[in-house]
Amino acid sequence: MPIDRGGRLTYLTAMAILDIITLPDPRLKLVSEPVERVDDAVRKILDDMLETMYDAPGIGLAAIQVGIPKRIVTIDLSREGEPKAPMFLVDPKVVWTSEETNTYQEGCLSVPEHYDDVERPARCRVEYLDRDGKAQVVEADGLLATCLQHEIDHLNGVVFIDHLSRLKRERVTKKFSKQAKLRVRSTGWRPSMG
Repeated sequence: MPIDRGGRLTYLTAMAILDIITLPDPRLKLVSEPVERVDDAVRKILDDMLETMYDAPGIGLAAIQVGIPKRIVTIDLSREGEPKAPMFLVDPKVVWTSEETNTYQEGCLSVPEHYDDVERPARCRVEYLDRDGKAQVVEADGLLATCLQHEIDHLNGVVFIDHLSRLKRERVTKKFSKQAKLRVRSTGWRPSMG
């Protein structure tokens, strides 16, 4: 298959399902680095992330969740039975948020099977580069605004449980730390660093 330098044949290239890191992996607290330019390597990461997100399944994924400390996000809010509508965001940044807030029950692929109410600005404006490296702006409300803020938080080393009360956050962290210790004892598995 020829290399598609323009990114137009992306869905015809082989995609990979990546491992999603979970609490208490310390990489989830890293601040991700900007992307120097959108090229074939970045598009490959975007495609692999999208495939991983669909497989999980989830509606959003930040590159750090698959161990890549780059400012890259994929999102798709389409429902089952609807056509896929992926968003690819490189170097996204929230440039405006509303004073009005909404509360959604959030979950996270890096905090599996834990959900809690998180209050965030109801609307936001995000600037980013698309998969072709072109500057874009999205004005979002509702679930898209929440998802954008959740994923961009990941790029800044913030997990959704960081928005919870200290008591709730400590309870979740303790649970996942205990599970990780049990995995180490039973299998010899250790979370990788890096």
